[in-house]
Amino acid sequence: MELFLNNKLFVGGLSWGTTDKELTDAFAPYGEVTEAKVIKERDSGRSRGFGFVTFNTDDEAKAAVEAMNDTELDGRSIRVDFAHDKR
Repeated sequence: MELFLNNKLFVGGLSWGTTDKELTDAFAPYGEVTEAKVIKERDSGRSRGFGFVTFNTDDEAKAAVEAMNDTELDGRSIRVDFAHDKR
């Protein structure tokens, strides 16, 4: 079994208007954000209401989950959890 870094977070419940930059800014206080991406529909380019934030380390990601889960971003209650690779 391969050990994978648990430094990628799933962020659900995003406002339709939330951008990659706003996602980065919201999570930056908890560590070095290496990537923040709002997932968009391929055809319309509209946000699908969720995204992923990747931190430099597992500890930073863990701190962000504890601090950000069930908080508000852009007027919406967001859900933050460790991302799981699709198998």
